[in-house]
Amino acid sequence: MDESSRYEAVASRDARFDGEFFFAVVTTGIYCRPSCPAVTPKRVNVRFFPSAAAAQGAGFRACRRCRPDAVPGSADWNVRADLVGRAMRFIDDGVVDREGVAGLATRLGYSARQVQRQLTAELGAGPVALARARRAHTARILLQATALPVTGLAFAAGFASVRQFNATMREIYGATPSELRARARGHAAPGSGGAPGGIPLRLAFRGPYAAREIFDDLAAAAVPGIEEITGSPGSRTYRRTLRLTYGSAVAEVGERPGRPGGPAGSGWLDCRLHLTDLRDLPTASQRLRRLFDLDADPYAVAARLAADPLLRPLVAARPGLRSPGAADPAELAVRTVLGGPPERAAALVRAYGKPLDAPDGTLTHLFPTADELAAADAGEGVRALCAALADGTVDLEAGADRDAAERALAALPGVGPAAAAVIRRRALGDPDVGPPGPAPAEAECRRPWRSYALQYLRHAGLGAGAAREPDDHDPKDIRDHAALHAA
Repeated sequence: MDESSRYEAVASRDARFDGEFFFAVVTTGIYCRPSCPAVTPKRVNVRFFPSAAAAQGAGFRACRRCRPDAVPGSADWNVRADLVGRAMRFIDDGVVDREGVAGLATRLGYSARQVQRQLTAELGAGPVALARARRAHTARILLQATALPVTGLAFAAGFASVRQFNATMREIYGATPSELRARARGHAAPGSGGAPGGIPLRLAFRGPYAAREIFDDLAAAAVPGIEEITGSPGSRTYRRTLRLTYGSAVAEVGERPGRPGGPAGSGWLDCRLHLTDLRDLPTASQRLRRLFDLDADPYAVAARLAADPLLRPLVAARPGLRSPGAADPAELAVRTVLGGPPERAAALVRAYGKPLDAPDGTLTHLFPTADELAAADAGEGVRALCAALADGTVDLEAGADRDAAERALAALPGVGPAAAAVIRRRALGDPDVGPPGPAPAEAECRRPWRSYALQYLRHAGLGAGAAREPDDHDPKDIRDHAALHAA
């Protein structure tokens, strides 16, 4: 987009571009998302930025009406496999907060200077500024959703000092932490991170969202002990345990999307997090976003796939169909290689998983780590995979090199092409994964959204059943792969 088309999107309050770019008004010192409901400013007073961090670095503070820091992330970071795309996935997963810029650079295989230069050139902000914007958003959520003292809250959000925390919040939001908390009191009574109510979140998405289909998939594959679905279709709640950097969590996500009433049908999923350590809030939130594919661009997907005569009616029948990711990439990989019904994974959970301090409904355990499963009685493929995950031969973290991960998976005994494809699509969040084997020439028209094409075909009954992922050891799935290739 050029600046003229960006301004047209702002003038029409087009929510399709929320998170893709931001605009700021020089006369007010405020930056907004494109769909902000405020009066459209004059073009001469508008400046555009590729990221919220860039707008903050230029001295603009966040709009109180549209909350631009809470928009969905750009779908580009899931599509792209270059340095910037991988860096953004790592930053969103909290690597800079935990390991600093040096740790980020090491994971990417570049020098810290190269990473700084590339991110600044494309996003107008370096890794420290991008991570700072993420910390500020986390702090605002904690201020408005918990009753934690400000001192403890600042460190939980990742700030090095209370002074740094206070200065950042005033700079970005134009208000002190106490003022931000006071504004929330009229909307909901604050709780605390360890209270029964947990921390309420709104997980934003753009465009239509096919919640029923993704909840159907999650319900069919739910592993007892670590996952459960409660309620009836249309108003279900997905609940699961999460193993995180500093502790654990129980996450709850509601099926019924909330909608702000603006254009383009954008909205959010209601979420509640019960954390043992509040420092895990941003990482837990981001992993749920990947599981529910909330940063996708359904407009780009629909426009591309609808050009395929076979997919056109399927896309029209299920607007906003998503390609689910994984809340825990290593767990997803183990479950995929293990194969079979969810009860097989549940047996591993009971035998090797860490029990929760107290059961929460039917949730009783955390999924076992790769180290804990390396010697498990679960088949050659699972043992080989866990050994490779434990020693770093296979890297499935958020910003991992997808091609390298797939090559490493292919070299493992007991890991077939169907399992490797599922792991790349879900654990690594690659939106452009087709069925295993050479792709037919006509499938090229579906790039870079072949993962979504598979979802449409599966839900239409043209491939592996909508209720589960393919299994390398299941003859029916072998036949389904052939059907998908023919499609």
